[in-house]
Amino acid sequence: MKNEYALSPTIKHCTCVVDLLGRAGRLADAEAFIRDSISHDEPVIWRSLLASCRIHRDMERGQLVADRIMELQPGSSASYVNLYNIYLDAGELSLASKIRDVMKERGVKKEPGLSWIELRSGVHSFVAGDKCHPESNTIYAKLAEMLSKIDKPTATDASGTKSDDITRNKQSWMNWHSEKLAVALGLIHLPQSAPIRVMKNLRVCRDCHLAMKLISKSEKREIILRDAIRFHHFRDGSCSCADYWKKGALNS
Repeated sequence: MKNEYALSPTIKHCTCVVDLLGRAGRLADAEAFIRDSISHDEPVIWRSLLASCRIHRDMERGQLVADRIMELQPGSSASYVNLYNIYLDAGELSLASKIRDVMKERGVKKEPGLSWIELRSGVHSFVAGDKCHPESNTIYAKLAEMLSKIDKPTATDASGTKSDDITRNKQSWMNWHSEKLAVALGLIHLPQSAPIRVMKNLRVCRDCHLAMKLISKSEKREIILRDAIRFHHFRDGSCSCADYWKKGALNS
C-alpha cells in the first residue's frame, strides 16, 4: 500500500489484517502486527484479537489482551464480556464470576441490545422483551409462529448445533431478543419478494444467528442483518459469514 500505491494504512486496514491472521489461528503474529502498527493504541484492533483468542481458546493471551483493552477503554463492557465468555468456555467459572464482580466494582454496564427495521411507516426499534410497540401482540404471535416452525431436531448448523437448542430455550429471554422482534415485524408487513433488513447496535448472539438461518429457510425469506461487526446475509438456511463468526460471538 505504501510503496506501490502511496496509501497510508488506516485503523480499518489494520483491523482487517488482525482478523485475517486470527481466522488462520496465527494469534502471535496478529499480536506482533498490532504492537508494530501505528494503531497499537486503538481498542478496536485489540478487540478483534480478543475475539480470535476466544475462538481459538487461547485463555492466557486473551487475559493479556483484555487487560490492554481495559487499560485503553476502561468503561467499555465489550472486553469484560468477551473475557467472561473465554473463562466460561474454558470451564473457569470462578474466574468468570470475578469478571462480573469487577464490572460491578468499576460501574461497567453491558450496553443493551437495540435492533431496528425501516418500513414505509417509519423506523421501528426494539430492545429484548420489548412490549412498547403498538403491534406488540401481533409481533409476539408472529414470533411464536416462527419459532414453532424451526423446532426441528434435524436442522443442524455448521458446528453441529441442532435446532433443539432453541426448543430447550423456548421460554428463555433469548427468544425475545430485539432482532427477532424486528424480523417478525418485517415478516408481517413486507411482501414475500422483499428482503428483511435489520440493523443492530451489538453483535448478534449465537442463538439468534442460528434462529435467523432456520427462519430464512422455513419462511423462504432473505434476511439481511447488519450488526456491530459485519453484515449477515441469511438465505435458505445459511449465512454469508459461513459460521466462522459465531464461534466468538457475544451473547447480547
